[in-house]
Amino acid sequence: MAGFEYEKQYWWQGDEYVAGLDEVGRGSIAGPLVVACVIFPPFYSNNAIDDSKKLTDRQRRKLVDVIKKDAIAYHIEVITVEEVDNYNIYLATQIGMERAVKKITPAPQAILTDAMPLPTITNCPVEAIIKGDQKSVTIAAASILAKVYRDDIMIELAKEFPGYGWEQNKGYCTKKHVDALEELGINIHHRKTYSPVSNYVEHDVQISLDDLLKNK
Repeated sequence: MAGFEYEKQYWWQGDEYVAGLDEVGRGSIAGPLVVACVIFPPFYSNNAIDDSKKLTDRQRRKLVDVIKKDAIAYHIEVITVEEVDNYNIYLATQIGMERAVKKITPAPQAILTDAMPLPTITNCPVEAIIKGDQKSVTIAAASILAKVYRDDIMIELAKEFPGYGWEQNKGYCTKKHVDALEELGINIHHRKTYSPVSNYVEHDVQISLDDLLKNK
């Protein structure tokens, strides 16, 4: 379970609104990045809440309802594939977290993130905690919300673009996904700056140019 030692220091000094943030999808070669922000009541604890990677899909989905019911507030922010490609994954994560903080109500009095500094947030303390999703119940809860939300996006995208296995690999670079790139090529939901997707971008452009020349 993730504890509340980091939150406690703020709760003890009277800061009720301690926000935890985490993201899901940084390593994926397809699909959006998803950030979640959660604020629990002071001294909230739940032994079942842990880093989303340590939980099964069934456990995560059961906890989503619990987190949404128990939280003072939560917000989920989606960062598009285009944004990930236009910035870089680190900056896109940072921007997504900063957006989430600015949109959640009530405004946080302190912020805990999973190892991500937030330079534009200057009105309250921000702690970037290494392996924060294993140490903070609030960050862990955010990781669960973000994970389930993103999984559901990828399951829907798999219906639109079958063959990549997104309903199972959620856009991460498995052998099946790489094989599908070879067979089916890239589509609008692939991150063009990520390898091995980037290997196919120039190739796809060349095919288009060849086709145009053939039609002359």
